[in-house]
Amino acid sequence: MFRLFLAVLLLLVAEPATAKVDAGTLVDLGVVHSKYSDPRHVTVWLPSTYKPRGPRHAVLYMHDGQNLFDPETGYGGMEWKVDETLDRLIRERKVRPTIVVAIWNTPKRLREYVPSKAFGHLPPQYMDRVRRLYGGDPLSDGYLKFIVSELKPRIDKRFRVKTDRANTAIMGSSMGALISLYAVDEYPQVFGGAGMVSTHWPLFLPADGGKSITDQEYEVVSSAFERYLAPALPNPKTHQLYFDHGSETLDAIYARYQRRIDTIVAHRGYRQGVNWISRNFPGQAHNEINWASRLEIPLRFLLPPEKSVRSK
Repeated sequence: MFRLFLAVLLLLVAEPATAKVDAGTLVDLGVVHSKYSDPRHVTVWLPSTYKPRGPRHAVLYMHDGQNLFDPETGYGGMEWKVDETLDRLIRERKVRPTIVVAIWNTPKRLREYVPSKAFGHLPPQYMDRVRRLYGGDPLSDGYLKFIVSELKPRIDKRFRVKTDRANTAIMGSSMGALISLYAVDEYPQVFGGAGMVSTHWPLFLPADGGKSITDQEYEVVSSAFERYLAPALPNPKTHQLYFDHGSETLDAIYARYQRRIDTIVAHRGYRQGVNWISRNFPGQAHNEINWASRLEIPLRFLLPPEKSVRSK
């Protein structure tokens, strides 16, 4: 069970190869180097509406970038179908024109995606447990610094995009959801919205190797996130948060964590259906096929047509 769980969670990086898309155009930036994190592959998807001298587009940063467009580069031969879904929504004018910056993961994915400051609220014995599972201390602060300080300026300079917070969002699944939430918390001046799909709140394996989490484990991890998030959540007047989870496979253990997080989000002043969504999808599992099936929902919420954009 441990090996299976770790294999699912790691989503091991595919060989650097240019993914194929069925809609729009993919620009391969190759392996991008950083002063703050390990080098990684980055691709940029441009919708059919994008023109080099045309209107500026919003930007959506997404983690696990090799899983977004092409089953040949995706984990387990699966993909999010971001290109088909987003291109259609843009053409139907249900979403504002948007490009996607697909940031591929590395073998250090777990360490790069676990929120360092939430990790810091765990008791020492649980810190050690996460270190053993993930291979060391969190590297998320450096990963986010790479995105904000190095990658975003490069995207802003090369592509016809809007650079303001209201037109910059970030999204991911599982551990990629955790780092998306961490990004909007730590850089609220950069990201106006964050999408957290099948958020992997538990951080570590159930003690019995199965799907159940002990009450003590649940309390320890929930409390750690509460202590971090309560003062860290961005202003609900200027930000949007999307959370969801299914009910099968890994998602089966997420519901009670999400209920506690929802309480914190509501206390901060977020309003369901206005600047915050938290949804459960019964019968859906923890994989790209299921995430693709509901992708339209967070895209339409985080990137509504321009006339619906909230003021800065």
